[in-house]
Amino acid sequence: MEHPRNMTLILFVVFLISSDVITAAFACSNGQCKLGDECSSDADCQTGLSCLSCSEAFEGSRCIRSSATNQFQITKNSLPFNRYAFVTTHNSFANEEEPLHTGIRLTFVNQEDSVTKQLNNGVRALMLDTYEFKGDIWLCHSFGGKCHDFTAFWLAIDTLKQVESFLSANPSEIVTLFLEDYVDTPNVLSKVFQDSGLMKYWFPVSSMPRNGQDWPLVKDMIANNQRLVVFTSKQSKQESEGIAYQWNYVVENQYGDDGEHSGQCSNRAESAPLDDKTKSLVLINHFHSIPFKELVCEDNSGRLLSMLDTCHGTSGNRWANFVAVNYYKRSEGGGVFQAVDKLNGQLLCGCDDVHSCKPGSSSTTCSALKGQ
Repeated sequence: MEHPRNMTLILFVVFLISSDVITAAFACSNGQCKLGDECSSDADCQTGLSCLSCSEAFEGSRCIRSSATNQFQITKNSLPFNRYAFVTTHNSFANEEEPLHTGIRLTFVNQEDSVTKQLNNGVRALMLDTYEFKGDIWLCHSFGGKCHDFTAFWLAIDTLKQVESFLSANPSEIVTLFLEDYVDTPNVLSKVFQDSGLMKYWFPVSSMPRNGQDWPLVKDMIANNQRLVVFTSKQSKQESEGIAYQWNYVVENQYGDDGEHSGQCSNRAESAPLDDKTKSLVLINHFHSIPFKELVCEDNSGRLLSMLDTCHGTSGNRWANFVAVNYYKRSEGGGVFQAVDKLNGQLLCGCDDVHSCKPGSSSTTCSALKGQ
Protein backbone atom coordinates (compact mmCIF):
# COMPACT_ATOMS: atom_id res chain seq x y z
CA MET A 1 0.00 0.00 0.00
CA GLU A 2 1.28 3.51 -0.94
CA HIS A 3 2.41 5.54 2.05
CA PRO A 4 0.08 8.55 2.59
CA ARG A 5 3.03 10.95 2.68
CA ASN A 6 4.28 9.62 -0.69
CA MET A 7 0.81 9.91 -2.18
CA THR A 8 0.58 13.53 -1.01
CA LEU A 9 3.97 14.27 -2.61
CA ILE A 10 2.90 12.66 -5.90
CA LEU A 11 -0.33 14.65 -5.98
CA PHE A 12 1.61 17.85 -5.26
CA VAL A 13 4.02 17.17 -8.14
CA VAL A 14 1.11 16.41 -10.49
CA PHE A 15 -0.51 19.68 -9.42
CA LEU A 16 2.65 21.65 -10.17
CA ILE A 17 3.05 20.04 -13.58
CA SER A 18 -0.60 20.63 -14.43
CA SER A 19 -0.32 24.26 -13.34
CA ASP A 20 2.72 24.76 -15.57
CA VAL A 21 0.89 23.23 -18.53
CA ILE A 22 -2.17 25.38 -17.95
CA THR A 23 -0.04 28.50 -17.50
CA ALA A 24 1.89 27.74 -20.70
CA ALA A 25 -1.29 27.08 -22.65
CA PHE A 26 -2.90 30.29 -21.46
CA ALA A 27 0.15 32.49 -21.08
CA CYS A 28 -1.96 35.35 -22.42
CA SER A 29 -5.66 35.84 -23.05
CA ASN A 30 -8.50 38.33 -22.85
CA GLY A 31 -7.03 40.72 -25.38
CA GLN A 32 -3.51 40.65 -23.91
CA CYS A 33 -1.72 38.48 -26.49
CA LYS A 34 0.77 40.40 -28.61
CA LEU A 35 1.93 39.94 -32.19
CA GLY A 36 3.36 36.43 -32.55
CA ASP A 37 1.92 35.07 -29.29
CA GLU A 38 0.06 31.77 -29.30
CA CYS A 39 -3.70 32.13 -29.03
CA SER A 40 -6.92 30.18 -29.15
CA SER A 41 -9.31 32.85 -30.50
CA ASP A 42 -9.39 36.45 -31.72
CA ALA A 43 -10.51 37.50 -28.24
CA ASP A 44 -7.06 36.55 -26.89
CA CYS A 45 -5.27 39.04 -29.17
CA GLN A 46 -4.70 42.75 -28.77
CA THR A 47 -6.67 45.23 -30.88
CA GLY A 48 -5.69 45.07 -34.54
CA LEU A 49 -4.61 41.42 -34.34
CA SER A 50 -6.41 38.18 -35.20
CA CYS A 51 -5.77 34.62 -34.09
CA LEU A 52 -4.91 32.68 -37.26
CA SER A 53 -2.90 29.68 -38.39
CA CYS A 54 -0.03 29.52 -40.86
CA SER A 55 1.32 26.00 -41.16
CA GLU A 56 4.19 27.17 -43.35
CA ALA A 57 5.65 29.25 -40.52
CA PHE A 58 4.39 27.95 -37.16
CA GLU A 59 2.26 25.29 -35.46
CA GLY A 60 -1.15 26.09 -34.07
CA SER A 61 -2.47 29.65 -34.11
CA ARG A 62 -0.81 32.95 -33.31
CA CYS A 63 -1.79 36.58 -33.14
CA ILE A 64 -1.02 38.29 -36.46
CA ARG A 65 -1.87 41.71 -37.86
CA SER A 66 -5.37 42.09 -39.25
CA SER A 67 -5.85 45.85 -39.52
CA ALA A 68 -4.16 48.71 -41.31
CA THR A 69 -2.50 51.92 -40.17
CA ASN A 70 -4.45 55.05 -41.08
CA GLN A 71 -1.89 56.65 -43.36
CA PHE A 72 -3.82 59.94 -43.56
CA GLN A 73 -3.25 60.58 -39.84
CA ILE A 74 0.51 60.01 -39.75
CA THR A 75 1.67 63.42 -40.93
CA LYS A 76 0.03 66.82 -40.48
CA ASN A 77 0.39 67.81 -44.10
CA SER A 78 -2.00 66.24 -46.59
CA LEU A 79 -0.36 64.88 -49.74
CA PRO A 80 -1.73 64.07 -53.21
CA PHE A 81 -3.75 60.86 -53.44
CA ASN A 82 -0.97 59.20 -55.45
CA ARG A 83 1.44 59.69 -52.55
CA TYR A 84 -0.29 57.05 -50.43
CA ALA A 85 -0.53 53.24 -50.54
CA PHE A 86 -3.60 51.13 -49.80
CA VAL A 87 -4.38 47.52 -48.88
CA THR A 88 -6.31 46.03 -51.80
CA THR A 89 -8.29 42.79 -51.86
CA HIS A 90 -8.35 40.67 -54.99
CA ASN A 91 -11.89 39.47 -55.80
CA SER A 92 -13.18 41.20 -52.66
CA PHE A 93 -16.71 39.92 -53.30
CA ALA A 94 -15.64 36.25 -53.38
CA ASN A 95 -15.54 35.74 -49.64
CA GLU A 96 -16.47 33.04 -47.17
CA GLU A 97 -19.17 35.12 -45.50
CA GLU A 98 -21.16 35.63 -48.67
CA PRO A 99 -24.31 33.47 -48.41
CA LEU A 100 -25.59 31.43 -51.32
CA HIS A 101 -27.93 33.39 -53.56
CA THR A 102 -28.39 30.89 -56.40
CA GLY A 103 -28.70 27.67 -54.41
CA ILE A 104 -25.30 26.34 -55.44
CA ARG A 105 -21.74 27.59 -55.67
CA LEU A 106 -18.88 25.46 -56.97
CA THR A 107 -16.13 28.04 -57.26
CA PHE A 108 -13.26 29.19 -55.08
CA VAL A 109 -13.21 32.11 -52.67
CA ASN A 110 -10.41 34.67 -52.33
CA GLN A 111 -11.15 36.31 -48.98
CA GLU A 112 -12.51 35.32 -45.59
CA ASP A 113 -14.31 38.50 -44.52
CA SER A 114 -17.33 40.30 -45.86
CA VAL A 115 -16.70 43.51 -47.77
CA THR A 116 -17.86 45.47 -44.72
CA LYS A 117 -15.32 43.74 -42.48
CA GLN A 118 -12.60 44.25 -45.08
CA LEU A 119 -13.27 47.98 -45.08
CA ASN A 120 -13.45 48.15 -41.29
CA ASN A 121 -10.03 46.46 -41.08
CA GLY A 122 -8.43 49.09 -43.30
CA VAL A 123 -8.82 47.68 -46.80
CA ARG A 124 -9.25 50.72 -49.02
CA ALA A 125 -9.38 49.28 -52.53
CA LEU A 126 -11.68 46.53 -53.79
CA MET A 127 -11.42 44.45 -56.95
CA LEU A 128 -14.87 43.52 -58.23
CA ASP A 129 -15.87 41.49 -61.31
CA THR A 130 -19.17 42.74 -62.78
CA TYR A 131 -21.41 40.63 -65.06
CA GLU A 132 -24.86 40.80 -66.56
CA PHE A 133 -26.73 37.84 -65.08
CA LYS A 134 -30.37 37.02 -64.44
CA GLY A 135 -31.43 40.43 -65.73
CA ASP A 136 -29.24 42.33 -63.29
CA ILE A 137 -25.60 43.16 -62.47
CA TRP A 138 -23.86 40.50 -60.39
CA LEU A 139 -20.42 40.00 -58.89
CA CYS A 140 -19.21 36.69 -60.17
CA HIS A 141 -16.33 34.45 -61.17
CA SER A 142 -16.15 33.65 -64.85
CA PHE A 143 -16.62 30.26 -66.44
CA GLY A 144 -16.35 30.32 -70.21
CA GLY A 145 -16.47 34.11 -70.06
CA LYS A 146 -19.91 34.15 -68.43
CA CYS A 147 -21.51 34.15 -65.01
CA HIS A 148 -23.39 31.02 -63.89
CA ASP A 149 -25.37 29.91 -60.86
CA PHE A 150 -22.37 27.96 -59.61
CA THR A 151 -19.93 30.91 -59.93
CA ALA A 152 -22.20 33.79 -58.84
CA PHE A 153 -21.79 35.50 -55.48
CA TRP A 154 -23.95 38.57 -55.01
CA LEU A 155 -25.92 41.34 -56.68
CA ALA A 156 -23.52 44.20 -57.31
CA ILE A 157 -25.86 46.75 -55.74
CA ASP A 158 -25.78 44.94 -52.39
CA THR A 159 -21.99 45.10 -52.22
CA LEU A 160 -22.00 48.72 -53.38
CA LYS A 161 -24.45 49.53 -50.60
CA GLN A 162 -21.92 48.15 -48.12
CA VAL A 163 -19.38 50.58 -49.57
CA GLU A 164 -21.91 53.42 -49.28
CA SER A 165 -22.60 52.58 -45.64
CA PHE A 166 -18.88 52.61 -44.88
CA LEU A 167 -18.28 55.96 -46.59
CA SER A 168 -21.31 57.44 -44.83
CA ALA A 169 -20.05 56.29 -41.43
CA ASN A 170 -16.42 57.29 -42.11
CA PRO A 171 -16.39 60.79 -43.63
CA SER A 172 -12.59 61.03 -43.76
CA GLU A 173 -11.98 57.83 -45.72
CA ILE A 174 -11.48 57.22 -49.46
CA VAL A 175 -12.32 53.95 -51.22
CA THR A 176 -11.12 52.87 -54.67
CA LEU A 177 -12.91 50.29 -56.84
CA PHE A 178 -11.27 48.38 -59.70
CA LEU A 179 -13.96 46.85 -61.91
CA GLU A 180 -13.14 43.92 -64.15
CA ASP A 181 -16.10 44.85 -66.28
CA TYR A 182 -18.08 42.37 -68.40
CA VAL A 183 -21.21 44.53 -68.63
CA ASP A 184 -22.02 45.39 -72.25
CA THR A 185 -25.48 46.95 -72.04
CA PRO A 186 -25.10 50.75 -72.00
CA ASN A 187 -25.72 52.70 -68.78
CA VAL A 188 -26.82 49.77 -66.60
CA LEU A 189 -23.57 49.79 -64.60
CA SER A 190 -23.73 53.51 -63.91
CA LYS A 191 -27.38 53.05 -62.87
CA VAL A 192 -26.30 50.54 -60.21
CA PHE A 193 -23.99 53.18 -58.74
CA GLN A 194 -26.83 55.70 -58.77
CA ASP A 195 -29.25 53.26 -57.13
CA SER A 196 -26.69 52.36 -54.44
CA GLY A 197 -26.36 55.98 -53.34
CA LEU A 198 -22.66 56.17 -54.21
CA MET A 199 -22.85 58.98 -56.77
CA LYS A 200 -22.71 61.61 -54.02
CA TYR A 201 -19.13 60.44 -53.30
CA TRP A 202 -18.06 60.15 -56.94
CA PHE A 203 -14.63 61.45 -57.92
CA PRO A 204 -15.16 62.81 -61.45
CA VAL A 205 -13.08 61.76 -64.42
CA SER A 206 -12.59 65.44 -65.28
CA SER A 207 -10.55 65.87 -62.08
CA MET A 208 -8.29 62.89 -62.70
CA PRO A 209 -4.79 63.97 -63.78
CA ARG A 210 -3.22 62.85 -67.03
CA ASN A 211 0.41 62.82 -68.16
CA GLY A 212 1.76 61.76 -64.77
CA GLN A 213 0.62 64.77 -62.80
CA ASP A 214 -0.22 64.57 -59.11
CA TRP A 215 -3.75 63.82 -58.01
CA PRO A 216 -5.58 66.33 -55.78
CA LEU A 217 -4.63 66.54 -52.12
CA VAL A 218 -6.42 63.97 -49.99
CA LYS A 219 -7.76 66.74 -47.73
CA ASP A 220 -9.39 68.39 -50.74
CA MET A 221 -10.93 65.12 -51.93
CA ILE A 222 -12.39 64.69 -48.45
CA ALA A 223 -13.56 68.31 -48.18
CA ASN A 224 -15.32 68.00 -51.55
CA ASN A 225 -16.78 64.62 -50.54
CA GLN A 226 -15.23 63.09 -53.66
CA ARG A 227 -14.20 59.96 -51.78
CA LEU A 228 -15.03 57.17 -54.21
CA VAL A 229 -12.55 56.53 -57.03
CA VAL A 230 -13.81 54.05 -59.62
CA PHE A 231 -11.95 52.47 -62.55
CA THR A 232 -13.36 50.18 -65.24
CA SER A 233 -11.61 47.84 -67.65
CA LYS A 234 -13.97 48.92 -70.47
CA GLN A 235 -12.57 51.86 -72.39
CA SER A 236 -15.87 53.01 -73.86
CA LYS A 237 -17.44 53.69 -70.47
CA GLN A 238 -15.21 56.64 -69.71
CA GLU A 239 -16.84 58.63 -72.48
CA SER A 240 -20.35 57.16 -72.29
CA GLU A 241 -20.87 56.74 -68.52
CA GLY A 242 -18.17 58.81 -66.85
CA ILE A 243 -16.38 55.78 -65.34
CA ALA A 244 -12.62 56.17 -65.65
CA TYR A 245 -10.81 53.75 -67.96
CA GLN A 246 -8.22 52.18 -65.69
CA TRP A 247 -5.34 52.06 -68.15
CA ASN A 248 -5.44 55.82 -68.70
CA TYR A 249 -4.40 56.35 -65.09
CA VAL A 250 -2.90 53.16 -63.64
CA VAL A 251 -0.05 50.79 -64.48
CA GLU A 252 -0.41 47.24 -63.23
CA ASN A 253 1.83 44.19 -63.14
CA GLN A 254 0.93 40.70 -64.34
CA TYR A 255 -1.52 38.88 -62.07
CA GLY A 256 -1.78 35.21 -61.08
CA ASP A 257 0.82 32.49 -61.52
CA ASP A 258 2.36 34.23 -64.53
CA GLY A 259 3.25 37.17 -62.31
CA GLU A 260 4.71 35.14 -59.47
CA HIS A 261 8.31 34.76 -60.62
CA SER A 262 10.97 35.81 -58.15
CA GLY A 263 12.96 38.82 -59.26
CA GLN A 264 10.53 39.67 -62.07
CA CYS A 265 7.77 42.27 -62.29
CA SER A 266 6.28 42.71 -65.76
CA ASN A 267 3.16 44.62 -66.78
CA ARG A 268 -0.09 42.85 -67.60
CA ALA A 269 -1.09 42.95 -71.25
CA GLU A 270 -3.67 45.74 -70.95
CA SER A 271 -1.39 48.01 -68.98
CA ALA A 272 1.27 50.41 -70.20
CA PRO A 273 4.82 49.46 -69.12
CA LEU A 274 5.26 49.83 -65.38
CA ASP A 275 7.81 52.61 -65.85
CA ASP A 276 5.36 54.72 -67.91
CA LYS A 277 5.20 57.80 -65.72
CA THR A 278 2.35 59.34 -67.65
CA LYS A 279 0.19 57.18 -65.36
CA SER A 280 0.31 58.42 -61.77
CA LEU A 281 -0.85 55.28 -59.96
CA VAL A 282 0.89 51.90 -59.59
CA LEU A 283 -1.03 48.72 -58.76
CA ILE A 284 0.90 45.59 -57.79
CA ASN A 285 -0.81 42.19 -57.86
CA HIS A 286 0.69 39.51 -55.64
CA PHE A 287 -1.38 36.34 -55.66
CA HIS A 288 -1.48 32.95 -57.34
CA SER A 289 -4.22 31.98 -59.77
CA ILE A 290 -5.83 29.51 -57.35
CA PRO A 291 -6.08 30.73 -53.74
CA PHE A 292 -5.01 28.23 -51.08
CA LYS A 293 -5.50 29.71 -47.63
CA GLU A 294 -2.51 28.12 -45.91
CA LEU A 295 -0.13 28.67 -48.82
CA VAL A 296 -1.06 32.35 -48.94
CA CYS A 297 0.71 32.95 -45.61
CA GLU A 298 4.15 32.84 -47.17
CA ASP A 299 3.00 34.83 -50.22
CA ASN A 300 1.77 37.64 -47.98
CA SER A 301 4.95 37.81 -45.91
CA GLY A 302 8.59 37.93 -47.03
CA ARG A 303 7.75 37.19 -50.65
CA LEU A 304 5.44 40.20 -50.77
CA LEU A 305 8.12 42.56 -49.47
CA SER A 306 10.57 41.16 -52.00
CA MET A 307 8.05 41.60 -54.84
CA LEU A 308 7.42 45.23 -53.87
CA ASP A 309 11.15 45.94 -53.96
CA THR A 310 11.44 44.32 -57.39
CA CYS A 311 8.43 46.20 -58.76
CA HIS A 312 9.78 49.46 -57.35
CA GLY A 313 12.75 49.19 -59.67
CA THR A 314 10.69 48.04 -62.64
CA SER A 315 8.24 50.92 -62.12
CA GLY A 316 10.86 53.60 -62.58
CA ASN A 317 11.71 53.76 -58.87
CA ARG A 318 8.09 54.31 -57.91
CA TRP A 319 6.52 52.60 -54.92
CA ALA A 320 3.15 50.91 -55.34
CA ASN A 321 -0.07 52.71 -54.44
CA PHE A 322 -2.22 49.56 -54.36
CA VAL A 323 -1.20 46.07 -53.23
CA ALA A 324 -3.70 43.36 -54.20
CA VAL A 325 -3.66 40.02 -52.36
CA ASN A 326 -5.79 36.98 -51.60
CA TYR A 327 -6.78 36.25 -47.98
CA TYR A 328 -5.52 39.63 -46.88
CA LYS A 329 -5.23 38.72 -43.17
CA ARG A 330 -3.19 35.56 -43.68
CA SER A 331 0.55 35.92 -43.08
CA GLU A 332 3.43 34.94 -40.83
CA GLY A 333 2.98 38.10 -38.77
CA GLY A 334 2.77 41.61 -40.20
CA GLY A 335 1.68 40.58 -43.68
CA VAL A 336 0.18 42.98 -46.19
CA PHE A 337 -0.33 45.56 -43.43
CA GLN A 338 3.39 45.68 -42.71
CA ALA A 339 4.08 45.85 -46.45
CA VAL A 340 1.73 48.82 -46.89
CA ASP A 341 3.30 50.49 -43.83
CA LYS A 342 6.61 50.23 -45.67
CA LEU A 343 5.12 51.68 -48.86
CA ASN A 344 3.53 54.57 -47.02
CA GLY A 345 6.76 55.18 -45.15
CA GLN A 346 8.63 55.43 -48.43
CA LEU A 347 5.95 57.55 -50.09
CA LEU A 348 5.49 59.96 -47.17
CA CYS A 349 9.03 60.43 -45.87
CA GLY A 350 11.47 57.96 -47.42
CA CYS A 351 11.45 55.59 -44.40
CA ASP A 352 10.84 51.84 -44.34
CA ASP A 353 7.96 52.21 -41.86
CA VAL A 354 5.24 54.83 -41.93
CA HIS A 355 5.43 55.12 -38.14
CA SER A 356 8.90 56.66 -38.57
CA CYS A 357 7.36 59.56 -40.49
CA LYS A 358 7.31 62.60 -38.22
CA PRO A 359 7.29 66.29 -39.10
CA GLY A 360 10.60 66.99 -40.77
CA SER A 361 11.50 63.32 -41.20
CA SER A 362 13.31 62.23 -44.36
CA SER A 363 15.31 59.36 -45.80
CA THR A 364 18.38 60.94 -44.19
CA THR A 365 16.68 60.84 -40.80
CA CYS A 366 15.74 57.19 -41.30
CA SER A 367 19.31 56.28 -42.27
CA ALA A 368 20.59 57.94 -39.11
CA LEU A 369 18.10 56.04 -36.97
CA LYS A 370 19.15 52.72 -38.52
CA GLY A 371 22.78 53.44 -37.67
CA GLN A 372 22.08 54.02 -33.98
